[in-house]
Amino acid sequence: MRLKLLTFLLVIVSLTLIGRVFYLTILRGEHYGLLALKNTLKEEPLLPVRGAIFDRNGNPLAVNRLGFSISLAPHLNRAEGRQLDKTLDELLAIMPMNETKESLRARYIKADNVYSHEAVELTPFVPYETMLPFFTRLSLNELIEVSPATLRHYPNGNVGSHILGYVSKTDRLNESIDPISRTIGYYGRDGLELFYNKELQGDLGSRSYQVTALNREIEEISRIEPSQEQDMTLFLDVRLQRFIHDLFNKEERSGAVIVMDLKTGGIIAAGSFPEYDNEKFITGINASEWQDMINDFSHPFVNKLVNSLYPPGSIAKPSVALAFLESGKVTPQTEFNCAGHFIVAGRNYRCWRAYGHGDIYMRKAIAESCDIYFYRGSLAAGIDVIAQKLLQHGFGKRSGVDLPNEFIGVVPTRERKLEKFKQTWLYGDTINTSIGQGDFLITPMQALENVSLIATGKLIAPRFVDKIRNRRTQFTSIETFSESDRIYIEEIRGGMHDGANEKGGTSVRAMSNLPFKVAGKTGTAQVTGIAQDERKRMSETELEFNMRSHAWYIGYAPYENPRYSFVVLVEHGMSGGGVAAPIAARVLRKMNELEYFDPKNLK
Repeated sequence: MRLKLLTFLLVIVSLTLIGRVFYLTILRGEHYGLLALKNTLKEEPLLPVRGAIFDRNGNPLAVNRLGFSISLAPHLNRAEGRQLDKTLDELLAIMPMNETKESLRARYIKADNVYSHEAVELTPFVPYETMLPFFTRLSLNELIEVSPATLRHYPNGNVGSHILGYVSKTDRLNESIDPISRTIGYYGRDGLELFYNKELQGDLGSRSYQVTALNREIEEISRIEPSQEQDMTLFLDVRLQRFIHDLFNKEERSGAVIVMDLKTGGIIAAGSFPEYDNEKFITGINASEWQDMINDFSHPFVNKLVNSLYPPGSIAKPSVALAFLESGKVTPQTEFNCAGHFIVAGRNYRCWRAYGHGDIYMRKAIAESCDIYFYRGSLAAGIDVIAQKLLQHGFGKRSGVDLPNEFIGVVPTRERKLEKFKQTWLYGDTINTSIGQGDFLITPMQALENVSLIATGKLIAPRFVDKIRNRRTQFTSIETFSESDRIYIEEIRGGMHDGANEKGGTSVRAMSNLPFKVAGKTGTAQVTGIAQDERKRMSETELEFNMRSHAWYIGYAPYENPRYSFVVLVEHGMSGGGVAAPIAARVLRKMNELEYFDPKNLK
């Protein structure tokens, strides 16, 4: 009986084992075969090289320096015989490093993961020329891994830094950053580097290869190469860009300059001043440098082209004048008397010219920037017509320029004041808006779009990038003039011409002796306030300076055949005609020297 029972149990166990073997090998053999294969195959991404950025003449603006990274095999601190310390000693004996053994050891231990078999990076970049004498000896040590690496480099220093932006290390745990950037380890953080990050970084490749149980590679199974064509060409001319950079740096001025080709919408030069050293952000800026930057009252880290708002002052007058004409309450021949002051509701509003302009009509009022003409005209036309015209002419909305986080600005309206401040509209609000003051705020890029509209009748979307991967970007312009604008625009253009070329014009002195005619408009905009935290930190001298008016100059040239528009803003410059216009004239002369106004180039 016992023998039968034992035999029965043996048969049951044998059948169970045979059944399990049949299930694993026949029924599920393919599945487990694939799992086994995966245990012997590894896949790794192949990183693309970030695209270079060039100016219109092929001069490099952002490139990649070639070099190497240094990594150590994983888990050395967990191995017997103090392998980590020994390997670090060997590394430092072969190659001098900028860091101590203690700092390298701490970085290794922090990055080493018990669940990862990947090498641990010690140094992300060593220049090619620095590594070359030590490369062979380092490569002989199986625990030290030397791999090709690149580092972003801006050959022109901080020239155009707000336009180009910078790249920095990626927080691999940040899910808001796209997966490719997290894999590459760097991504664009400002300027064009951020706006076109996807295009510049390209697409990942991959390769799969077979490894042994000890993670040693046997053979490559497959390979997909990363994308290769990520280069970008701008409309910028680095020669003009550097000239403007030197102009502002020499006189230690802050502000912004933009020059645009009206035919293409391409920005030839643009700068936000002061500029900052974008290369410091690639490997990480130290806390002291960062504090110095953010505490600087001239705000070097802010891109003033699109991320600062200013009262436009008198540069808004051409569009305001067109609103007067559209209202039907004012004609080009309508005269208003300017005695130097104007009393409304018991308040005395003054003209910049204390003794006034006398009886003055529209063209002359624009040329000489008579404030009281615009006070009286605005009360005749009304704020509703004025606000609508300002919105039509590019204010209060984004220009569409290819830079990140462009500000919208503010066009004052009855509705906005009631909603925001719970206050009704007053005559004084209309008067302030008519001369570009009060709550009226714009960016320099909006000023460029507006003056370009005056020159061409079209709202032109400014753009920095001409070609990406040898494909041209799209030029966008919209016919914006109303019927009234088209009828009266020559009166406005004539006023801007006279402002730069006729006696009494506010920029005649600056624009004299140019080999072509310019149409321009000066502006001097009062500072409406200083941030409370900055006011507390300012000395009396700094406070007095920062309360000075901003200086504007906008225009286009040549007058007869507009091809280029421009904007100059000098923060706290006090005088549009005395400070901003002379800078614009020097920029135009440099452009003439560079043959931008040569007849063959104006076609």
